[in-house]
Amino acid sequence: MNSKKQADLTEKLDLSRLPVHVAIIMDGNGRWAQKKLMNRVTGHEKGAETVRMVVKTCRELGVKVLTLYAFSTENWQRPKIEVAALMTLLRKFLENETPEMLKTGIRLRAIGEIDMLPDSVLSPLKESMKKTMDNTGMTLNLALSYGGRAEISRAVKRISQDVKNGIIDSSVVNEDLISGYLDTAGMPDPDLLLRTSGEKRISNFLLWQIAYAEMFFTDTLWPDFTRDEFVDILLEYQRRNRTYGKVT
Repeated sequence: MNSKKQADLTEKLDLSRLPVHVAIIMDGNGRWAQKKLMNRVTGHEKGAETVRMVVKTCRELGVKVLTLYAFSTENWQRPKIEVAALMTLLRKFLENETPEMLKTGIRLRAIGEIDMLPDSVLSPLKESMKKTMDNTGMTLNLALSYGGRAEISRAVKRISQDVKNGIIDSSVVNEDLISGYLDTAGMPDPDLLLRTSGEKRISNFLLWQIAYAEMFFTDTLWPDFTRDEFVDILLEYQRRNRTYGKVT
């Protein structure tokens, strides 16, 4: 799509009614590569280009929080050569994109058990988060070594320990308090959850936080996902009536 058509499509958006928080399950890199008789790593490399496009689009439109499911706890079970390649791509992404995040006011955060990451990734990740911590234009969350059930389990353990230590009383445990113990503490819950590749599963992603998220599933494989399709999904989001269980 040329730039004029892209602009025309974007102009249909009501920028005052954008989702504050968009969460994406980026699926289909491997299948994209297999369809083209390429190795899976090539698919992940192509998928990284889509990541840059989505981050840039969200920043330009004014989306405040973008959370990308980059690497799940289950992904550690993939072949070692693929895991190593993914870690290399992640390190390159951090090294290459940190200057751009500083330039465009994007704050980088990570959710998940990031201490499981190799130091070759963990070190630049922490450095990038430190460098961008004062940026206020947009927050980019990378879900790394992340699993929703594990996140909730960690929160329960911390709450139990704080109750035991007398820091909080069990009578004050409610939804807001639990949210404050999750990896996403201080951030709004996702308004929109998107998954590419045709799969219609949540796959252990943000299980607590997506209670009222609008869900979108597209057959497009992640490397083929385009800016215009993303804007189309945002337009569809704006056509939906979010009642949160109430009567309109």
